[in-house]
Amino acid sequence: MQQSHTDKQAPLLEEDRIVGRNAVTEALRSERSLDSVWIAKGERNGSIGLIRALCRERGIPVKEMDVRKLTSVGGANHQGVIAFAACKEYAQIEDVYRRAEEAGEPLFVIVCDELEDAHNLGAILRSAEAAGCHGVIIPKRRAVGLTSTVYKTSAGAVEYMPVVRVSNITETLKQLKKRGVWVYGMDMDGQPWCQTDFSGAVALVVGSEGHGMTRLVKEECDQIVSLPMRGKINSLNASVACGIMVYEVARQRLGLK
Repeated sequence: MQQSHTDKQAPLLEEDRIVGRNAVTEALRSERSLDSVWIAKGERNGSIGLIRALCRERGIPVKEMDVRKLTSVGGANHQGVIAFAACKEYAQIEDVYRRAEEAGEPLFVIVCDELEDAHNLGAILRSAEAAGCHGVIIPKRRAVGLTSTVYKTSAGAVEYMPVVRVSNITETLKQLKKRGVWVYGMDMDGQPWCQTDFSGAVALVVGSEGHGMTRLVKEECDQIVSLPMRGKINSLNASVACGIMVYEVARQRLGLK
């Protein structure tokens, strides 16, 4: 495969950390796009209570961390709190629908169910953008967000691919189905990928690296699809498997034999 110029030099970003109570409070009040906020375990005194309240109000995940972890990441002056800025603003689900409508195409989205590795999410965003997906949906909790590592791994695809962060993946799938979207889950015990009809509106669900799809998410899938595994191991990297499936959808949409 020919190497693109983006393979040679992806944008180099520093992790955008906001350290200290006053700085984090102002970032929350200014409505800056934040990926998550780390707070020292058990800390609730003083302005920490306000920070927690602002995070709840804006739907920003709060993660309780050991003080030593905060110090290793933010230095000695963290005051029990560190915020991480998102590398790009999150989109709304209506933005994704609008994108498909403007292109005159049936909706095509990737749904990541508790994907935790930033390199996997970045690679999925890169494949999604290249294959013509309209958006990627991720959960707010127990999953990686739009970190600088995701940006670098995506080779800039984050700039062009809307990413929607939702509170509940299962409920989001239900809403997609109400709007005529067919939900395909990727798992080992499914129908062969190349025998699956991906015509119409498609939501392709990718499970987490360690456990695959959660039970409730799997139950919401209209169909389970799988890749043939002929080697000694029984699974592929999440982003690799997703890339294969994404391009099968693209192949069928383009009418390629």
